[in-house]
Amino acid sequence: MGEIKMRYKVGYSQLERIVKGVASHRRLQMLELINNEPELSLDQIVDKLKINYKTGGEHLRRLATSGLVLKRSEGNSVRHKISPRAESMLKCLRTLE
Repeated sequence: MGEIKMRYKVGYSQLERIVKGVASHRRLQMLELINNEPELSLDQIVDKLKINYKTGGEHLRRLATSGLVLKRSEGNSVRHKISPRAESMLKCLRTLE
């Protein structure tokens, strides 16, 4: 069998990480929220979505690991915004509606 030529800018492992990043309804909600209201802190996110702090933190960690959320420190707080990759992913997902 011949070798499969990859047509993506990132490797298959990175693509898997990105897909897993959005493989949760809660993470999709978080991406939509952060897209609509950039620079939210974890406290603000969990308050608006009415979810557990620890759960919200874990979901944000996964989104950041997959390159979908960018973090910025501001004093004692960390602010979150979606990455260009996440913007593309949200556009793609909207086409499936």
